[in-house]
Amino acid sequence: MYGFFSQRIVYHSLFWLAFLVVLVLLEGTEKGLGFALTNELIVLVFYAAMVYFNLYYLVPNYLSKERFGTYVFLLVLATIIITPLKMIILHFKWAGYPEMQQELIRPETQYSQFMAMFFLGGGSSLVKIISDWVRHQRERQILETQTMQSELRFLKSQINPHFLFNTLNNLYALTLKKSDEAPEIVIKLSEMMRYMLYECNEKRVPLRKEVNYLRNYLDLERLRQGSNISISFDVEGQVEHQQIAPLMFIPFLENSFKHGLSNQITQGYVHILLQVEDQHVHFYIENSKPDTPPSPDKRRSGGIGLVNVRRRLDLLYPGQYELTIEDKPKSYAVNLEIDLESKM
Repeated sequence: MYGFFSQRIVYHSLFWLAFLVVLVLLEGTEKGLGFALTNELIVLVFYAAMVYFNLYYLVPNYLSKERFGTYVFLLVLATIIITPLKMIILHFKWAGYPEMQQELIRPETQYSQFMAMFFLGGGSSLVKIISDWVRHQRERQILETQTMQSELRFLKSQINPHFLFNTLNNLYALTLKKSDEAPEIVIKLSEMMRYMLYECNEKRVPLRKEVNYLRNYLDLERLRQGSNISISFDVEGQVEHQQIAPLMFIPFLENSFKHGLSNQITQGYVHILLQVEDQHVHFYIENSKPDTPPSPDKRRSGGIGLVNVRRRLDLLYPGQYELTIEDKPKSYAVNLEIDLESKM
């Protein structure tokens, strides 16, 4: 239905039909409905001629090109030509009504008819300007939305393969240890890979699934890192009904293990706290740092940079998050607060 009424010929026809009804009501039907209707049909034809001459010739050729003086001159000239033609035809039509003909040739009537034609033409320019502005804003919003979605897909495409690669590395390391916990490890890896490959394709996922993914990730890291590393993950509040963008926290975990827990730390730690209150989430992660930074050749490659994380937050939660970093000599901490309630 909307597609039908959004067609130009349809809504233009409806506008002129409504305008005709208004004109007939203003004239009245003392001399008969047919007489009033034919009078206003003539008036409507000249009004439409003025409007479409303005919209399809004057506006694109002069007003849109900022030739304002020429535009106004031609608009006045068109009014001077069209208005007398309308009045001449009405004068002949009213041959049987001398009093109406006399009223038609009065200077006050001619002036009012001229001004009505001029302001109708000028008013159509204003409507055209407003409608074009609205359309351009809508097209711009659509383009921005498409651009944002493309950028989000690109950023997420960087995240998914990276964590899949990291998970396979964990699997390799654990198989080398021939761990007795192999069945549990396989289950956790299966859950993580299913989450990354399938569920993360959605715009939003349940927060509880994101939390479960973090727990699995940390369980694998505990096995890989050994007993020298202290890893804790505490969740405060209910995580049953909230929705969040997928893989929003995992870059911070990955970076804490990649940059913080190197072989130079004998007693390192990663402490994580997730506080949830209604639609507000506070994520805090702190990790120890080595006394001396690892040499470039020993640094692990890959990783999702903080720039990408901030960009995702800007796109997904504009004005709804606060991210602060505390980089101390022996520790590195991230504070992230997100308002999950959609503002759009």
